[in-house]
Amino acid sequence: MKMPPSSDIFLFGEFRLDRPGGGLFRRDDHDAFVPVAIGTRALDILAALIERRGDIVSKVEIMAAVWPETVVEESNLFVQISALRRILDKEQSGRSCIQTITGRGYRFTAPVMRGAVDGVEPSVPPATARLPVPQPSSISLAERRQLTLMISDLVGATALSSRLDPEDLREIVAAYHHAVADVVAGFDGAVGKHMGESILAYFGYPRAHEDDPERAVRAGLSSIAAVSRLDVRSVKLHARVGIATGLVVVGEGSAGEQSIVGETPHIAARLQGLAEPDAVVIAASTRRLVGDLFDYRDLGIVEIRGIAGPVRAWQVLRQSVVASRFEALRGSALTPLIGRDEEIDLLLRRWARAKAGDGQIVLVSGEAGLGKSRITAALAERLQAEPHLRLRYFCSPYHQDSALFPFIDQLARAAGFARDDMPAAKLEKLEALLARAAPPDEDVAFLADLLSLPASERHPLPSLSPQRKKERTLEALLRQLEGLARRQPVMMVFEDAQWIDPTSRELLDLFVERVRSLPVLLIVTFRPEFLPPWIGQPQVTMLALNRLDRHDRTALIAQITGGKVLPGEVSKQIVDRADGVPLFVEELTKSYWRAAFCARKQIAMCSMGRCRHSPSRRPCTPRCLRGSTAWRRCGMWRRSARRSGASSHTSCCAPPPVFPRTSCKLRSAGLSLPSSCFREARRPTRSMPSSTRSCRTRRTAVCYARPGSSYTRRSPKRSKLIPPI
Repeated sequence: MKMPPSSDIFLFGEFRLDRPGGGLFRRDDHDAFVPVAIGTRALDILAALIERRGDIVSKVEIMAAVWPETVVEESNLFVQISALRRILDKEQSGRSCIQTITGRGYRFTAPVMRGAVDGVEPSVPPATARLPVPQPSSISLAERRQLTLMISDLVGATALSSRLDPEDLREIVAAYHHAVADVVAGFDGAVGKHMGESILAYFGYPRAHEDDPERAVRAGLSSIAAVSRLDVRSVKLHARVGIATGLVVVGEGSAGEQSIVGETPHIAARLQGLAEPDAVVIAASTRRLVGDLFDYRDLGIVEIRGIAGPVRAWQVLRQSVVASRFEALRGSALTPLIGRDEEIDLLLRRWARAKAGDGQIVLVSGEAGLGKSRITAALAERLQAEPHLRLRYFCSPYHQDSALFPFIDQLARAAGFARDDMPAAKLEKLEALLARAAPPDEDVAFLADLLSLPASERHPLPSLSPQRKKERTLEALLRQLEGLARRQPVMMVFEDAQWIDPTSRELLDLFVERVRSLPVLLIVTFRPEFLPPWIGQPQVTMLALNRLDRHDRTALIAQITGGKVLPGEVSKQIVDRADGVPLFVEELTKSYWRAAFCARKQIAMCSMGRCRHSPSRRPCTPRCLRGSTAWRRCGMWRRSARRSGASSHTSCCAPPPVFPRTSCKLRSAGLSLPSSCFREARRPTRSMPSSTRSCRTRRTAVCYARPGSSYTRRSPKRSKLIPPI
């Protein structure tokens, strides 16, 4: 596709596109063109669309012109188009100058004047000419997803407007918007709308993550801190945040902006209104998904106007001190370990060799949910009666840029630091911890500096270059391990190495070399995307976890239900849909079991895929797995897209939207999802009472019925396929 000549200047509306002259300009109130802040990629896309104004330009052509000879995700194009629309359509009402043609691409519809430096000449019909009316099929498709929505509001904006000049107020609001938007982008969220002094942010769209609720809560806490640090016009700013998680329909509306439909944004907005300044309030739907990763204050039951029934809310206070993400999300009550006897026996054999002084390194690899952390916990249970020391290090996806974060976190936990401890008290605790290994005074000074504690007279810190200080710090951590191993055998567990920071990776390399001559068993867990460099070295064992076979899946279901037998069809459906992932087996079984228990009390639950009146009960995807399954589906679509070479529906951030009228596009694109990724939908019948609601499941509706209520059951109508969330 040919890019526009560099000598061309394009005029449209209040804008001028002048690439050699500096980019995009907007006409101000004095009839002068002022520069518009916009990225280079967005300018390239705008130039490509204007060059073929009035024609449909496919996504493939745009991406080939803007990112030549580069493989990029289609979400990048979507982000740039959205940025262009926010700028170009700011003064428009209802119609975007960049029109989406579903399944075909984009079209620039605004009148354009084209010319060289000295003048312009009309190249399209005047503005009074009738433009093609968008057909219903050209409206961008929406997508049904589970999203976590964050709404942030500037506290006291009305009072500020009454005492500040509008230009000063605009500067303050703009600084607030930028601060929150930067935080949201840092957690890979997307700002959907600016609604005056409020900001609506999406987590889970357009890119899905397994931990979107956690990202939203962290973004809420960080945005409040960022806003409180602002100093604009000597005004102290405060924000409040409301967060909720649930199923919504989200997509690009006919006007080119993002639209979101569902109950979730209303709940988030009401919770934001209930929040105090500098507070984050979350709904029960989000609270269940973030577990004990944070400290909370229970706000009890709150009434939300327009929402049927009471809503429970929590205020998020801070990040919790729970060390393990596994323990924070799964709790202390663990299900029995099924189908991992050989793996446990291997670890026990390696432990026996390590106790004899022949240090061992075991690399445990597996996808999320296969039980890497569960296996290390089971090994710790087996070794409880043996004298040994266990050291646990946890990498975090939110601290991949923090040098030595796993080791700093481990030292702080082992020393017993409290939130309100003074630096002197922390130093005393650290000295007591390190005394077990009898380190030299300089090691105490380096490790205290690593924990950001001030130097003391007892342990002065030498004046060294940054590189030399880093080397001495790593040596101090190595000597600490050697000192502990001389006292008793050590089991080191280094979890989630796929999120390790570069400096910790360097230290882990040194640990692997050093533990071979120590009574130490080092277990490193990671996901398949991490490529360990130690495979094939002496005393290194690779342990790749496989998915459970059907026999083990059935045994796990029996353990979870306490030996009680589920209906044959239900058990078979759980076994098939879990796909051998123990976490999925556990959650689907518990989902059905809770639903069956509530059905006996005549309360219908949405987590139950079949209502109690249906002869066949199929559990739908539990809420706690929807984010993980959406994230996995993104990966399946990336792999399928690479294999098939399809171009129109190979978004790397999410599968294409699938609604009943458009599910056939999957087959035309040559892509497919497992049958377990689809279920059928039906709306409730008119004879149901107004207090009931429907859950999209196969053939029948699950109703939130009040005890004692009745409704007339009708035969389910023929349903159509939609993807689950």
